[in-house]
Amino acid sequence: MGSLKSLECEYPIIDSDFQNFCASHGIFSVEDILIHDLYMLVAFAEQQSTSERLKQGITQILSIIDGQHQPWLNGMELLEDAQQNKQVLSTGCEGIDMLLQGGLCVGHLTELVGPSSSGKTQICLKVASGVATRYMGGVVFIDTGNSFSPLRIAHFINQIPDTIFKEVKQNILEKVMSQILCHSVFDIFAMLDVVHQLEYSLRSQVQTGADQVRLLIVDSISSLITPILGGSGSHGRALMISAGFLLKKLAHEHNLAVVVTNHMVGGEGGILKPALGESWKSIPHVRLLLSRDPGSSICHMSILKHSYMASGRAARFMI
Repeated sequence: MGSLKSLECEYPIIDSDFQNFCASHGIFSVEDILIHDLYMLVAFAEQQSTSERLKQGITQILSIIDGQHQPWLNGMELLEDAQQNKQVLSTGCEGIDMLLQGGLCVGHLTELVGPSSSGKTQICLKVASGVATRYMGGVVFIDTGNSFSPLRIAHFINQIPDTIFKEVKQNILEKVMSQILCHSVFDIFAMLDVVHQLEYSLRSQVQTGADQVRLLIVDSISSLITPILGGSGSHGRALMISAGFLLKKLAHEHNLAVVVTNHMVGGEGGILKPALGESWKSIPHVRLLLSRDPGSSICHMSILKHSYMASGRAARFMI
């Protein structure tokens, strides 16, 4: 998915007339279609002299969205894919690796849920530095709240045992920092643009044999999605599901781990629960609950959901 103009070559029905019609209603991309009132858009199209062609264009875009979903796979194909392609990435944090029996599942979307100040961003920075150090692979960090801290990354790397010469440690620091690419985004559309660019880049890497991106982090995805969920319409929810599916598709097709963070909100009886609701709940392959006592560096992490493990497993560790 992407801008409407980028689809014109492959789908002639999405021509300049259709693009101009959409632009007059603030629609410039496939994602814009998802949050627009489709009934109203069709009603506006019917008022035009080229109404039939405009409605065909709308139908074509909806078909493109439907076509993004993965085909059915039988059990043997899924087993072979899991055995051959989907390993785990060590996070660099022994407590997390023990809890997850090795680390983050490649090809999976892992969600880290926790209240404010529970250490979600610190875990993301720790994982970014750990993956970049251990695997010397690329890490893409999508920062939605100016939370990315290169100084914190450097601190994690400088914790390497002192038996390593300072010159060697400095070389490691420079190499690791060059492997981490940070994008600051402040709305869901900017995030989707970054993800689409990454997808294009990953396809090029397959062709050129360049170093593979191993990890994508979105900290935090809930701050991008929450603003579009207001109102009585379902378009915000549709865009949320589309974004989640795109992240899962990226992880699966390009063998990388994806980590997103989500905040907590008040539920019934004042009990905290993950934000984004029931529709989002089913999207991540793995959901981890993080908590931390005020003023403490000890974190508690438990498994809420995992494709391979029972929920309820927990661990304590220091960050």
